[in-house]
Amino acid sequence: MVGILPFCVTAQRNCNSTDYRRILGVDPLVAQKLGEAESFVAHAIQNRQPRLTAAGTIQNEINIITIPVVVHILYNQSTDNITDEQVHSQLKVLNEDYRRVNKDFQLLPEGFGKYWADCFIEFKLATVDPNGSATTGIIRKKTPIQFFGLDDRIKSSAIGGDDAWNANEYLNIWVGNLAGILGYSSPLGSPLQKDGVVIKTSAFGTVGTAGAPFNKGRTATHEIGHWLGLQHIWGDTYCGDDHVDDTPPQQSATFGCPSAPAVSCGNSGNMYMDFMDLTNDACMSMFTAGQRERIRASFLPGGTRHAILYSKALSGPTSDNSVPVQLEELVVKDLQVYPNPVSRELMIDFGNAKNFAGKNVIIYNTAGQRVLHSVISRENFRMNVSALKEGMYFLSIEGSKSIRFFKRN
Repeated sequence: MVGILPFCVTAQRNCNSTDYRRILGVDPLVAQKLGEAESFVAHAIQNRQPRLTAAGTIQNEINIITIPVVVHILYNQSTDNITDEQVHSQLKVLNEDYRRVNKDFQLLPEGFGKYWADCFIEFKLATVDPNGSATTGIIRKKTPIQFFGLDDRIKSSAIGGDDAWNANEYLNIWVGNLAGILGYSSPLGSPLQKDGVVIKTSAFGTVGTAGAPFNKGRTATHEIGHWLGLQHIWGDTYCGDDHVDDTPPQQSATFGCPSAPAVSCGNSGNMYMDFMDLTNDACMSMFTAGQRERIRASFLPGGTRHAILYSKALSGPTSDNSVPVQLEELVVKDLQVYPNPVSRELMIDFGNAKNFAGKNVIIYNTAGQRVLHSVISRENFRMNVSALKEGMYFLSIEGSKSIRFFKRN
């Protein structure tokens, strides 16, 4: 067992995201989607381009990703109808934690500060709803349901919850009175109507109904970490693997607030202060550069979270109250890219698709940076890629969801 000396402990954190993933995975088609999403992230990280990873040294090399948020507040009793102030306090915590400007660095034990990383992720309440109208990004709904659980009733208007907004454009956060759990998150690849995180009213934000030891907003930081593709730091098994290189293996979850890192699994100390462990809010303080890399892989072309980069949810309402114009979602089923690997000239064959003349072929590296583009002039199009460095790349067609991988030798 992990040896810890907790203080000020009135309850232990729980996270039911792993249980929720098992529930979703009972459906073979959903299980396949979850597996594909995980494989995409693993492949992207395995074939990443060399780049700086030390905390604080890449401020100008990584773009900030801003995620539109909608908060669905479900309340049976008036005390659960939390205030706007409480919602805003939670957004403040998220932005501090994911941008490495939280003040908890003072609590990092010696030797752990070098792992503390900025994820370059920010969160803002949506200003445009799915119909193109202005919104505060906060939805309130009275419900006859006194307690919600893992059955997703909170996500369905038909059975007492509130329907998700399009998860390709919004991060849905449902806040309600949960029975016996603090929160859970959908994994990458989940059905859109179930995509998002669920947080207990008393563990959301830092004011109002938020109660110690979960009153510093870290339940949402943790669950959104799952929504972005992170696993628990102990890999949900004895000395397990969370698929992040710079988090040490550890025996199991850590609870309470340790006075010092316990040693397990041959490590030099458990990273109990990581947001993906289960310590109290006051003892959580960091993501690592490896976790940042895993988070951002899902935003690459072809990744689960890539579509949210094109969301219009923060652009301001349209003048005629119509749905904001979205990118054209053309799918080129017969698209072929060869030879693969390629050294000089890449052949792009659009098959039977005839409507791509004048559009751009865009090539991204595995860091998500646009490195090359060319205007399509004919159906069988050749593109010179000899200027690219050796490595893996993503090829995208403007206005299409079709993505192809290729390797430059």
